[in-house]
Amino acid sequence: MTEDSGRTFAPISINDVPWTEWSDVPRFGIRYKHLSLAALGEDYRIGVAIEELPPGMQTAPTHYHIFEEEHLYVLEGSLTLRLGDGRHTMKTGDYVCFPAGRKVGHSFINSGPGPCRTLMIGQRNPNEVCVYPDSNKLAVDALRTRQNIFDMAGIRNYWDGEA
Repeated sequence: MTEDSGRTFAPISINDVPWTEWSDVPRFGIRYKHLSLAALGEDYRIGVAIEELPPGMQTAPTHYHIFEEEHLYVLEGSLTLRLGDGRHTMKTGDYVCFPAGRKVGHSFINSGPGPCRTLMIGQRNPNEVCVYPDSNKLAVDALRTRQNIFDMAGIRNYWDGEA
């Protein structure tokens, strides 16, 4: 059992956690079981999920995190890790970590013949800033609003608009 601020959380079964489809964009076909959300609730500081990616699909837009660290372990199948300009093949049993603040984008593409399942573990920082280098945008969770994704082409100088 896990304890958090005096509350106790009982174990859960992965079979009791439903799959959630994540994307509205056809090339991003991931679904996941968010285990820590099911067991510990929305505000828990660590996220743990089983993710499943069909062949030919990508997990998420290429991105990097300023305040959150991520870990990925391949449970079944294979995929291609895009890390900056590099490509790395990963298969069952392989592991990779993305430390917070490392300004190198990452994403995963299932280049194998069957589904790929991974275990994803990462921080859940309410002040996170996530950068998407391919689409030149960034998400600022610290604003605490659903409208938190911005075009980085709209950069301004510190004194702009202050005269």
